[in-house]
Amino acid sequence: MTKLPNRPTDRDAYEELSNTDAGQQPVDRSGQEGHIRTVLDFAVAESAKVFAWLVFVGAVISVYEVVMRYAFNNPTSWVHETTVFLISVIFALGGPIALARDKHIRVRLIYDWVGPKAKRWLDVVNSIITFVFLSGMTFAAWIMFYKSTHSPLGAIQLERSGTSWNPPFPAFTKTIILISVAVMLVQTIFHLVNAIRGKGYADDDHGGGKDKGGGPGPVSTTLGKEG
Repeated sequence: MTKLPNRPTDRDAYEELSNTDAGQQPVDRSGQEGHIRTVLDFAVAESAKVFAWLVFVGAVISVYEVVMRYAFNNPTSWVHETTVFLISVIFALGGPIALARDKHIRVRLIYDWVGPKAKRWLDVVNSIITFVFLSGMTFAAWIMFYKSTHSPLGAIQLERSGTSWNPPFPAFTKTIILISVAVMLVQTIFHLVNAIRGKGYADDDHGGGKDKGGGPGPVSTTLGKEG
């Protein structure tokens, strides 16, 4: 019978576990995708467990609308707009959550071919480009947010949908978009700082070291042993 790997017993080993598609895995300190890099990333990734319930809320109120419309001939005026708003929130927040989990789709042909040190500097370049892009996106989102929450004279006036129910969902949605891209901008700054410092890469003091071939750090090695 094949023995399962021993579970780590030290506190540092548990802290180095990273959520991946395969469950909790030890962090590979080589710039590999799929692990959480900062405290902010961890907080954003954990928030996904809360925001995921918006899908359930949207499903419940949609069922309610169907029952009211076809069973009681009394359709609602709020379910459709509320569902669209909830889905837009989930869509907008998907960006920072994917960035926190390092799960954005990208072409890795060159990245997988080079060593840990080159990966680190590729991450620096990528973070700088992302920072420039998100800076522009945040500025554009701020303008969109301001116009949806203020009148031309500067007074606070929330943009509304213009329907019979007329909720301020357009203003709320644009607020969520602003928050989303702003959080991604801060995440990118942290990622850039970590990449410049070499934190989390195999060629820094936490990993195998420059003279050791740049392999995974001691935590990953410990977790990979068989009992």
